[in-house]
Amino acid sequence: MDVLRTAVRVDGEDASYLTAGRDGPAVLLLHGTYWSRVWLPVVGRLAKAGLRPLAVDLPGLGRSGGELTAETATVPALAEWVARFASALGLSGPIAVAGHDIGGAVAQHLLVHDLLEVPRLALVNSVLYDSWPAPHVARFRDPEVAAATTGGELLAARRRAVAAALAGAATEELIADYADPWTDPRVRRSWLAMAVAADSRYTLDLVPALRRSTTPKLLIWGEDDGFERVEYAERFAGEIPRTALVRIPGADHIPTENAPGRIADALIDFFAP
Repeated sequence: MDVLRTAVRVDGEDASYLTAGRDGPAVLLLHGTYWSRVWLPVVGRLAKAGLRPLAVDLPGLGRSGGELTAETATVPALAEWVARFASALGLSGPIAVAGHDIGGAVAQHLLVHDLLEVPRLALVNSVLYDSWPAPHVARFRDPEVAAATTGGELLAARRRAVAAALAGAATEELIADYADPWTDPRVRRSWLAMAVAADSRYTLDLVPALRRSTTPKLLIWGEDDGFERVEYAERFAGEIPRTALVRIPGADHIPTENAPGRIADALIDFFAP
C-alpha cells in the first residue's frame, strides 16, 4: 500500500506525518532523536492489515515546521503537542500509540497522564527508567558544547549515530536519507533543544503509575542496542503488568530497518481489533 506524506496545522505550523490507508483504528507512531523515517518500513504493512498508521514528525524535526526550544522539547511538552496533533486530525476515542527512542517516553507520558485515551501501548527500543540520555546525546546538554558545535559537526555526528543505529541495514544511501533533515539549521537547533531537554526523570517519575497500569503493553527490542539495552526491556517486562517482550536478534537501535516484517507483524497482532 502506498505511503503518503501529508500535513496538518498544529500551533500555526505544519505538522508533517506519514500515513497509509484511510479507515481502521488509528495508531500514532512517535519518533525520538531521529524522525518519522524510522517508521517508514512498517507504515504500509500496518495499513494493509486494516490499521490507520500516523507517523508524525515532532515540531522542528523531520519535515515538520516550527522550532523546538529547551522548554518545548521536554517530554511533557511534547506529549501535550502530540495530543494537539491528534485533535487537529479530528481523532477521538481510543488511540493506540507506539514510541521509539524518546518518543517512547512521550508515549508513556500520554498513557499515564491521560492526555489521550491509550488502549494499547507499544515501545520499540524506547528510553526506559534511567537508560537515557545516551552519552552521544547527553554531551550536547552542556551549553558550551552546544554553542561551540558547528552545523557540519552536528551533521557528521548524526550521520555516525544513524550508521551505528542502523547496524547491518546501513548503506550510504540510507544513512544520507536518515540524516537529510539535519542539513536544515532550524532542525539542527531543534535537535539540540531536544538534547538539552533530555532527562531521565521524565520516565522515572512515571514508574509508580505504570506499575499500577492495566493497559496492555508490548516491547519490541533490537537486542544489539548498546544504549537502550535489552536488559532495560527485560526489567520493564518483569515489573510492569500486562507487558510482553519481542526480541529482535541482530538488530540495533532502529530495528524497523533490520526486521520490518517481523516488527510489523508484532504490531499488527498487538493493535489489530
